[in-house]
Amino acid sequence: MCELLVGLPEVRVLGVVDVVDAPVEVVIEQFVERPRCSSCGRAASIKERPVVTFTDLPCFGRPARLVWRKHRWECTAACCAVGSWTGEDARIAAPRMGLTDRAGRWVTEQVGRHGRSVSGVADDLACDWHTVNDAVIAYGGALVDDDPERIGEPDAVGLDETLYVREGPFRTQCWSTQIVDVNHGRLLDIVPGRDHVEPCAWFAARPEAWRARIRWATLDLSSSYRAVYDTMLPDATQVADPFHVVRVRHEAPCIRRRVRDPPLWAVAAVR
Repeated sequence: MCELLVGLPEVRVLGVVDVVDAPVEVVIEQFVERPRCSSCGRAASIKERPVVTFTDLPCFGRPARLVWRKHRWECTAACCAVGSWTGEDARIAAPRMGLTDRAGRWVTEQVGRHGRSVSGVADDLACDWHTVNDAVIAYGGALVDDDPERIGEPDAVGLDETLYVREGPFRTQCWSTQIVDVNHGRLLDIVPGRDHVEPCAWFAARPEAWRARIRWATLDLSSSYRAVYDTMLPDATQVADPFHVVRVRHEAPCIRRRVRDPPLWAVAAVR
C-alpha cells in the first residue's frame, strides 16, 4: 500500500516516520542493477548510501517528505579516472531540485495555470519559497521552450516596465520590460532592463511577417520604447497610455505657470 501511495517505479518503501506536528516522511530506495563504469567497463561497487530529502505532495492532509536513500557508486579499478558517481532518476526528482517530480509539476500548474502565488503554494507544502520558485522556473521554462506557437499572431502589442527587485547592499533597482498582447490581455514575454536593447532583440527574433501584422503599439511616453517601435515596428501606429496622457495634461498648467510667472528675484533684477 505504501508503494502504491508513493507511485514510483522500481521503488521499495523502507519505512514511514510519523511525528506529531511534523511532515510525514516516507523513506524509499530503488531496485537498481549494479552499473558498469562508463570508462573502463568494470562493474561498480557501492561506496556510500547518501540520504536526500525532497518535498512531496501532501498526504492525509499533512505535509510530506520523500526521503531517498541513493546509491553512490565507485569504479573498482584503482587506475580509473572516473572515480565515483551518484545514481539519479528524473522520475523521482529532477537533478538539483528540492521537490519530487510530481510535486514540481503540481506547483508549476498551480502558479502558471491557476495564478496562485509562490508563497501560497509553499505554505501548502510547508517548504521554502525558493524551493517552489526554482521548480516553477525549471518546469515552466521547459514548457515555454516546447511551445513556440504560444505567442500567436497579435495585431496590437504593448511595452511597460516593472521594478521587480532591489538587490545588493545599496538596494540597486533591477527593472524588467513586459511585452504583452494588448487585444487578448496575454503576457508574451519578459526581458531584462527598461531600455531599447532587449525589446529590440526580442522583436528581431520574430519573423518579419509576424512583425508586419502588428498594427498598434502602445507605450507610456517612454523614449526608449518609442525607439523600439520606430526601429522594429515602423508601420505600427503608436498609442500612448491614457494614464500618462492624463498625467501630462494635469502637469502642463503647472509648467506654464512657472514659465509665465518668473521668480521675484528675477523681477527685481529687471527693475
